[in-house]
Amino acid sequence: MPTEISIGGVCRLADRGVIRASGADAASFLQSQLTNDVAGLDTGSARLAGFCSAKGRLQASFVVWRPGGDEFLLSCPRALLAATLKRLSMFVLRAKCKLSDASDEIAVFGIAGAAATAMLGDAAIWQVRAHGATTLLRLPDAAGVQRAWVVAASGNEVDVAAAPAITAATWSWLEVESGIVTIEPATVDRFVPQMVNFELVGGVDFQKGCYPGQEVVARSQYRGTTKRRTLLFDCEVVPTAGQDVFVRSAAGEPAGTVANGAPHPARPGGTALVEVRLAAVGEDLRLAAAGGPPLHRRELPYDVPLDAAVTS
Repeated sequence: MPTEISIGGVCRLADRGVIRASGADAASFLQSQLTNDVAGLDTGSARLAGFCSAKGRLQASFVVWRPGGDEFLLSCPRALLAATLKRLSMFVLRAKCKLSDASDEIAVFGIAGAAATAMLGDAAIWQVRAHGATTLLRLPDAAGVQRAWVVAASGNEVDVAAAPAITAATWSWLEVESGIVTIEPATVDRFVPQMVNFELVGGVDFQKGCYPGQEVVARSQYRGTTKRRTLLFDCEVVPTAGQDVFVRSAAGEPAGTVANGAPHPARPGGTALVEVRLAAVGEDLRLAAAGGPPLHRRELPYDVPLDAAVTS
C-alpha cells in the first residue's frame, strides 16, 4: 500500500490541551516527574516527555517547551488534560510551582508541507523559534513532508502564508506516520515507555535521575525485560486506540494493542501504530479479532531493534 501523498496546509488542533507550569521550582518539579530532562531545556528547544505511574506505565505523553524564565508549557490531548493535571498536582506539595490549564489561552495549529517548509527555514527538529507574535515548533517529518506547530494566544490570527486548510483527520494520520505515539484515554496505564519506542524517539533520558516509575523503565532498558515494540501498519478499516490485535492462528490472548490510528487521507481504511509482542512480528496479524481485517506492516521512519528483548 503506497504512502506517497501530497499533503500541505494548516489545521487548528482543537484536541490539544496545554498545561502551564510556572514558579521558582517549576523546572525541578517537572524534572522529578517526567521521563525526560526538563531542567536543561532552553527557550529554543522542545522535548518529548512521559508521565508514568509508580509501575512505569505511561499516564500521559507531552511535548514540552519553555517560553522563558520559570515557565514551561506541556501539551497533551485535551481529553487527558484534566485527569493528568489533577494527578501531577498531587505531587507539588510545598514546591513553588503552579500548575494550570492554559488550553483556553493558547491555540495550537499544525502546519505541513510547503507552507511549513517556508516558515521553518533551517530550523532543526524540535527547535523552537519566535515567528512574529507566534511560536514555531518544528516536529519530526511525516510521510515525506515537514511539519510544525504554530502556537499563538487564542484569538490571534496565525500567518501561514495563505496555506490551505487540512482536516484534523489528515493531521492525525501524519502523527501516526511520524512513528511517535501519543497516549490517549484508551491507552492510559497500558505501556512502559519502551513498548511505544519512546526512548528511540528521544522521550526518555536515562541519566536525569528519579521520577515515578524510573526503576521499572531503567530495568526494562538495561536488563532486556521487554518483549514488545510499536510498529506501523495499514489496514482496510480505520483502527482506533485501545483495540486489541490478534494473530490469525491464535484466537486467545491478544498479541498487541493499537496505540494510535487514523484514516488514510487518500483511500479507504487507515494507518495505525500498534504495540505488539516481538514474538508475533511476522505473523498474520488481525485487527479486533483473529478473523478481523488484516494488518499490513510498513517501515517506521526510524530503526526498531526487533531482535532485542525489550516488557510484557
